[in-house]
Amino acid sequence: MRILVVEDQIKMANFLKKGLNEVGYAVDLAESGIDAESFIAQSEYDLVILDVMLPNQNGIDTARHLRRDGYGGPILMLTALSTTKDKVLGLDAGADDYLTKPYSFDELLARVRALLRRQSAASAGANSLLQYSDLEVDLLHRVVRRGGQEISLTTKEFALLEYLIRNAERPLGRVSIAEHVWDIHFDSESNVIDVYINMLRKKIDTPFGKKLIHTVVGVGYVLKENI
Repeated sequence: MRILVVEDQIKMANFLKKGLNEVGYAVDLAESGIDAESFIAQSEYDLVILDVMLPNQNGIDTARHLRRDGYGGPILMLTALSTTKDKVLGLDAGADDYLTKPYSFDELLARVRALLRRQSAASAGANSLLQYSDLEVDLLHRVVRRGGQEISLTTKEFALLEYLIRNAERPLGRVSIAEHVWDIHFDSESNVIDVYINMLRKKIDTPFGKKLIHTVVGVGYVLKENI
């Protein structure tokens, strides 16, 4: 899952990025509402964490602009303003949830997970279980099974597999994988993606005989039964 954090306080922005990275999310940072609109126009994001107090253009106006321009993912609004009127303004502008400062990172993470689960359920017919062939990825409990056998994955392996199964039978380039599983600044020329693909293959393919993760020459990788 890829998240855009819109926060002009660099220390706070980096804290959020580090924490979200550690649990497997790819994170990009925007320092203003105008920057956020530019990021959304150029890339796909599963969720936006949006601070209200921003330079030049506040978060309320930014949320309105994102919705006006067609962004349909969840928006979690962060603010020190805690009156009912402030919350109503944020929700009416297009926010899906509202978190008042100060907050704990654990609470923010719980809100993020809840919003992403809701989004996944809406797009997958109220189902948090992704399936392809005999492979299952349970997004709610973060469990992977193949042929009924549970497979232990690291956080980043899980994120990579989730992206592959969400795009099953669609060849994915290294740049696309890098941007969605890591972040926009990831060096797609490195071999880290290939290393993680190989680690996934050892867990997902090798013990089961039937190969699902294939290399597409000149493109990248695809999750597919036959190629």
